[in-house]
Amino acid sequence: MELLDSSDESLIVAGQAIAAGKLVVIPTETVYGLGADAFNPEVVARVFEAKRRPSFDPLIVHIATLDQIDRLVSEFSPKASLLAEKLWPGPLTLVLPKRPEVPGIITSGLDTVAVRFPSHVLARRIIEYSGTVVAAPSANPFGYVSPTTAAHVVRSLGDRVDFIVDGGPCDVGVESSVLDMTGPTPCLLRPGGMPLERIQELIGDVLLSVSQEGRPLSPGQLPSHYAPHAKLYLMERKTLRSVLGTIPNPSAAALILFDAEARDQMQGIESFGRVAVLSDKGDMRQAASRLFALLNELDVEGLQTIYAERVPDKGLGRAINDRLGRASFKTKQNLD
Repeated sequence: MELLDSSDESLIVAGQAIAAGKLVVIPTETVYGLGADAFNPEVVARVFEAKRRPSFDPLIVHIATLDQIDRLVSEFSPKASLLAEKLWPGPLTLVLPKRPEVPGIITSGLDTVAVRFPSHVLARRIIEYSGTVVAAPSANPFGYVSPTTAAHVVRSLGDRVDFIVDGGPCDVGVESSVLDMTGPTPCLLRPGGMPLERIQELIGDVLLSVSQEGRPLSPGQLPSHYAPHAKLYLMERKTLRSVLGTIPNPSAAALILFDAEARDQMQGIESFGRVAVLSDKGDMRQAASRLFALLNELDVEGLQTIYAERVPDKGLGRAINDRLGRASFKTKQNLD
């Protein structure tokens, strides 16, 4: 594995490596992605192998210019076109009818393809230098916490990739929102970095999907995902406050709270191994950008349990609650 900086020379190396069939980790505004030439099935298979990702979980393809979508999509509806015009580049993935040339390994055999136009300048330049479109799921072992810095990738996936481009911390910090545009009414398959309210302002009604136990229609739909090694419990603030005194071995546990008000309401938190606030002022964007970085930090610290507060379920709060809920799924299953 070779670590590259953000210089133009390094970006050219990264793009050429993707074109040559290498695995290259690229920074985006959401999380770091494990990039590969989307039209090279053999190297895409390496992505699944490196992540230990099940083959039934489709990948998102990233483009650097809007005209590249013609290589991937057979139909672009008026609503999809409006979203692309207003919200791309940005943390929004659109699921659209695919062209026959798109390899089945990318779409897990579905007749749709998930496409994203990232706003991160380095990501777009790497894709441009590659001369292709790039499949880039999060650069972490499947099911675990997504990386928001190059150091997170080095720790969890470094020996399974060829290059890592260090573009600094990710601004958004949670994956893109995924919107299925193939039905009569668009359907939000995964809440993420693009708030649902912004989407609805442009196109009106949007259906809300549920977790998929079987074959997902997009990444991030499986009920267990984004999980740290520690057991994670997700609770409403009132519930969390009421159980604090009953938590066993608090010195080996962490608290994740939404804002400073929550911290001030909690009694006896001094005995916990770590108390973290996502945003002192309750800023949802700051909270989202910090979430995965914090979970990665707690993994390194080796804490046994994490107790997290459910944040207000609006805007980016939907994405935060979604990620924490999926991270806690295995714990909930063990309690049932």
